[in-house]
Amino acid sequence: MIRVMVTGAAGRMGIAVVDAVGANDGMTVVARVDPALPAADDAFADVPSALAGGGIDVAVDFTQPASVFANTCAYLDAGVHAVVGTTGLTEAQVAEIAGRAEAGSANAVIAPNFAVGAVLMMRFAAEASRHMAKAEIIELHHDKKLDAPSGTALRTASLMKGDPVIHSVRLPGLVAHQEVILGGTGETLTIRHDSLSRESFMPGVVLAVRTVAGRPGLTVGLEPILFETEA
Repeated sequence: MIRVMVTGAAGRMGIAVVDAVGANDGMTVVARVDPALPAADDAFADVPSALAGGGIDVAVDFTQPASVFANTCAYLDAGVHAVVGTTGLTEAQVAEIAGRAEAGSANAVIAPNFAVGAVLMMRFAAEASRHMAKAEIIELHHDKKLDAPSGTALRTASLMKGDPVIHSVRLPGLVAHQEVILGGTGETLTIRHDSLSRESFMPGVVLAVRTVAGRPGLTVGLEPILFETEA
């Protein structure tokens, strides 16, 4: 049984993660971390308090850019594997997390997007960019998302040939959406992914929770796990 801690458990993504983990065989939520949670045996206001009790195998973090780095370092230092969906980490912070994961007993998965369709969109866009002259990325998210451009857009751009311009839209009513528009001689190609609910991210989160213990060091993106698992 994989014992899971969910950090940011009172947020919309955190609630979905708690439900998804609870619905899957072989894993269970043993700790929920969020200062907004009402008092309960499995509820903690902060990460150090939750880690102090031990008995946690994997921590899933959907919090905020301001806290995710310290949280992830705390998980790894405590020997707890980390699955991180919070975006906003800098390159230096990712490098530090990689070093801690390589040096310690706990591993980490950091993914800008856990939706399988979004991973496929990024892969298709990377391939298409090799054959089209130019591309731009439009990412659209709900108005409560703190970072812009999104982690998914930055990851997509990093995988593509050239230097795609990224446009960010923040509006109420949206969840998570991205278009990659590529232009060639007399033609365009549009690759679009839409997450219509937060449940779209849950299969990827569960897959990461199941596999992180067997992936030494740091894994960036869901792609290595998804495509290796399918192979």
